[in-house]
Amino acid sequence: MDRLHRWSISNHLRTDANNRTLQNTIRDPGNHVGSAGLLRCGLLRVVPLLLIAMAVFAVLTPEKMIAQKIPALAAVAPAGIADASTACSAALDRSHSGAPCPWSDPLIVIGFMGGRVHGGNLVHKEALLVRDLNRRYPGAVYARTFANHHEPDALRTVLQLLDTAKDGRLSAAEKSAARIVIFGHSWGASETVNFARELGQRGIPVLLTIQVDSIEKSGEDDAIIPPNVLDAVNFYQTHGWLHGRRSIQAKDPLRTTILGNFESTYKNHPVSCAGFSWYARAFMKPHIEIENDSALWDRIETLILSRLPGASIAGVSRIGLPQMPSDQSAN
Repeated sequence: MDRLHRWSISNHLRTDANNRTLQNTIRDPGNHVGSAGLLRCGLLRVVPLLLIAMAVFAVLTPEKMIAQKIPALAAVAPAGIADASTACSAALDRSHSGAPCPWSDPLIVIGFMGGRVHGGNLVHKEALLVRDLNRRYPGAVYARTFANHHEPDALRTVLQLLDTAKDGRLSAAEKSAARIVIFGHSWGASETVNFARELGQRGIPVLLTIQVDSIEKSGEDDAIIPPNVLDAVNFYQTHGWLHGRRSIQAKDPLRTTILGNFESTYKNHPVSCAGFSWYARAFMKPHIEIENDSALWDRIETLILSRLPGASIAGVSRIGLPQMPSDQSAN
């Protein structure tokens, strides 16, 4: 009986406590968090993480995520590798000139896109530059862009271009005759250095590498320029969540000249990023502003053209570096 009596009293006390708790909750619901409150708290924690994830994903956005439809680069690129070496001769034949073709082999220009962008996406300045080079300098230049994860395709293209004997292998003479420029933005800039290193391992020289806001890819080294590169230049900006490498250096300064590390800023001179996703403009705007900086890409085009044989272009110094505007500085 004593046990039963104690159990009855204990049960009565618990029931009374629960009733008081329920009454307090009704009077002051703010003191207790229900399932709806927990949901709101969870959302407050999750939403910032989602926004950060979206910003990071913007770097990896494939071209199909771009709102507008972009014409394919293949429509304006040379029809085939053989066309690059014959276009100059064909043009001279049409003019009935007996002069020899000044470019028996074209200047090979390889560009690498950033993120997960397809090589033919004309929203991006890299692809636009290649299109314009092919249109303006047929025969003198063979230019093509690749996604930064398509290095094997780029390598195959270069090896085929250099194999003038068409025997499936490169002779020492074919390698030494190579005139190659490589450029890229973001991960594409990292791939630029990696690709130059790959060519160096095969004994192929590179005239110039150009890095634009270089973001190092996993397993790569975008800071040290390999000794098979004659000249290298680095353009970068330092604002926003994504910003490029500030400095590059030569592995062998006796063989490679670093033309400079040039900083750009767009605080007082914003650049239009039309065609890019809203989260790219919101979370990584400076990184894509430098990619859309027309003045910068004009200078890059001048640097590339200065590597043509006998090139004499106004505004290009002895080493081929155009003058930088006042809002850009070298270090």
